[in-house]
Amino acid sequence: MSDTSIPSDHLYTQEHEWVLRDGNQVTVGISDYAQDSLGELVYVELPSIGDEFSKGDDMVIVESCKAASDVYAPVSGKVVEVNDNLDDSPNLVNESPYEQGWLVKIELSDESELDELLNSDTYAQHVE
Repeated sequence: MSDTSIPSDHLYTQEHEWVLRDGNQVTVGISDYAQDSLGELVYVELPSIGDEFSKGDDMVIVESCKAASDVYAPVSGKVVEVNDNLDDSPNLVNESPYEQGWLVKIELSDESELDELLNSDTYAQHVE
């Protein structure tokens, strides 16, 4: 795995979700490592706008030919946007996990939870 597959401006969970902060909102997706482990995605079940999650809640289901897997809320908050492009093209998560393949945007309810996430260097060690 190359360094470019773990962007340094993102934060990560041990369960392979990534977070990119923009003010009081975060964009959430799964890491390149996670999509590679799952294989080609065939279906993504996203939450509804307005749904609220606590950190660690099941938030999204991603299905590949191999398995279905839960994606957990890396932070607590309310869903303010979902990536509707994944309805027709779940493979965007495989092709572009950090750009076009993002899953949801969440309005943070507790910014301090970001401090519990891994930076890119720590995450890279985690997946080695």
